[in-house]
Amino acid sequence: MKHFILTSAALMMTTAAYADKWDMPTPYGDSTFHTQNIIQFATDVRTATDGDLDITVHSAGSLIPHAEIKSAVRGRQVQIGEFFLSRLSNEDAAYGLDSQPFLATSYEDAQKLWDVQSPVVTDLLAQEGLMPLFSVPWPAQGLYTTGEIKTVEDLNGKRFRAYNAALEEFATLAGAAPVQVEAPDLPQAFSTGQVDAMITSPSTGVNSTAWDFVSHYSAINAWVPKNIVVVNKRVFDGLDEDVQAAVLDAAATAQTRGWEMSKAEAISMTEALDVNGMSVYEPSAELTAGLQEIGATMLESLRATASEDAIAILDAYAQ
Repeated sequence: MKHFILTSAALMMTTAAYADKWDMPTPYGDSTFHTQNIIQFATDVRTATDGDLDITVHSAGSLIPHAEIKSAVRGRQVQIGEFFLSRLSNEDAAYGLDSQPFLATSYEDAQKLWDVQSPVVTDLLAQEGLMPLFSVPWPAQGLYTTGEIKTVEDLNGKRFRAYNAALEEFATLAGAAPVQVEAPDLPQAFSTGQVDAMITSPSTGVNSTAWDFVSHYSAINAWVPKNIVVVNKRVFDGLDEDVQAAVLDAAATAQTRGWEMSKAEAISMTEALDVNGMSVYEPSAELTAGLQEIGATMLESLRATASEDAIAILDAYAQ
C-alpha cells in the first residue's frame, strides 16, 4: 500500500509538472464585460483540459501595457493576449475597418463586416506567427462632452480623446485636437484638462464613472469596434491535439457569449449613465448629418490609400 501511495503521488507530481501555464494580459479592468468573458474562457479551458492548460488573466494592463500586448504574444513573452483590433490600423487598414466612422453602426452590420474582415485579419496575423481565437464587439460608440453638442461645429477646439488612427483623423476633421488616452486614464485626463470630449462605448463610460467628469452623452452609434484575442501560433501548435480542441471550443463559446454580453451591455450601461445623472440625449439631425459627412470623407480618403486587402473587405461588405 505504501508503494502504491508513493507511486500515485509521483504520478500526480509528474502530471502537474507537465501542465501548461499561460499568462494572458488584457487592457481592461475586471468589471469590464470583455474581461469577465475572458475570465470565463480561461475557466472553461481549465475545466475542459482537467487543468492541463491553466490560463492566468492579468487585467487592466497590469502585466503588459495595451500597446505592447500584440508584440509580447508575437515574441512569446506571453502566450496569449487581448487587444483592441483597430490599434493595428497603422499596420494595415484592414485591421481598422470596424472603427471606420458610420461604416457599420449596428450589431447586424458589425457581424456582416466581421464575416468578410476575419479571413483577412487571420491571414495578416498568421504572417506574424499569431492566430486569432475570438473577437467580441463593444457597444456602438457614443459621444461624451461637458455640454450638449448640437452640430459638428460645437466640437471645434475641443481636446478629443483618441485611441486609434481613425479617431485621430475624425477628431481633426471635426475641428478638435486629438489626444491619446487609454481607458484606465480617462478620469485623470478629464480632471486635469488633458481632454474634454470623447467617443467611446457606454461600457467604458460607466466603468470610468464618466458622470464624475462629463455631463452629456449622445448615442451617435458611430461604429461598433472589436477586441480580439490572439495566441502565439507556435505555442498553440505545441499543445496536445485534445487541448487544442478544448481551446478552440472554449473560444467559439466565448465569441458567441461575448456578442450577447455586448448587446445586453449596450442597454444596461446606457441606462446606468442616465441613472447616475448624465443627460442622455438623441443626436440632432444636424449633428448626425455632419458626422456622417465626416465619415464619408474619411471613407473616400481610406479607399485612396488602403491596401488591396482593405478595399476587398469594403467591396465585399458593400454587396
